[in-house]
Amino acid sequence: MRGRVNTALVTGGALVGLVVLAALVSFVWTPHDPTYVDAANKLREPGGGHLLGADKFGRDTLSQLMVGARTTLYVGVVAVGIAALLGTPLGVLAGMTPRGWQAELVMRVNDLVFAFPALLLAVMLGAVYGAGTLTAMIAIGVATVPAFARVARAATMQVMVTDYILAARAAGRRRTAIAVRHVLPNIGSVLIVQASVSFAIAILAEAALSFLGFGTRPPTPSWGRMLQESQELLFSTPRLALWPGLAIALAVLGFNLLGDGLRDHLDPKLRRVRAEG
Repeated sequence: MRGRVNTALVTGGALVGLVVLAALVSFVWTPHDPTYVDAANKLREPGGGHLLGADKFGRDTLSQLMVGARTTLYVGVVAVGIAALLGTPLGVLAGMTPRGWQAELVMRVNDLVFAFPALLLAVMLGAVYGAGTLTAMIAIGVATVPAFARVARAATMQVMVTDYILAARAAGRRRTAIAVRHVLPNIGSVLIVQASVSFAIAILAEAALSFLGFGTRPPTPSWGRMLQESQELLFSTPRLALWPGLAIALAVLGFNLLGDGLRDHLDPKLRRVRAEG
């Protein structure tokens, strides 16, 4: 049926938009200072001046969630940016010379990096340079490079057998010019989808690193550290874990749905099947 609404794209966009809105608003307004320790409001229940209550230090939960959204998006943008800037050129290079030694070297190094998850890389970097937001961003970014390289390589190999690439080669265009003018524009949609999916992975990785103490350092609010601080009160005050856990779940769900929706929207074959259905 024509004009069918892409539910995944709309739902994912709405959830991501909510997270982005919370982060943007936190730059100009929060209900309370998210780092202010107020012993008088320790473990205060929701209501009054604290819409979602206060934590064990008397800090406003809603304010921490809003600023935590900013931290999460910041880490995600930088980490995915690092992965895209490193992984995409490597994948394009390997895809344009699938039988050359360059491609073999790139993919073998790619497999080696893929064997080290973000958490392990963060622990290693944290031991050398100290834990922090920068360490988390670099670790997550480097760990995500193989995903971008593989996707870019597969998409490039499909583009390289098309007629317009053969025509560009026959015209004597340089390999760099072919990559910039013909390959990258035609694999852009695939990379956008991969970026959305990788963003969801980065959110989970950042939360896990902050939970373990290798991510964002106090007093900067972080959803993962909010979970870590609430674990000792999990049975007596479960709402302290509920709100950051829900925020992480909705953000990850939003970016995953956005990635699925973008894939359906940008892939002509899937769009044609949906229209015929």
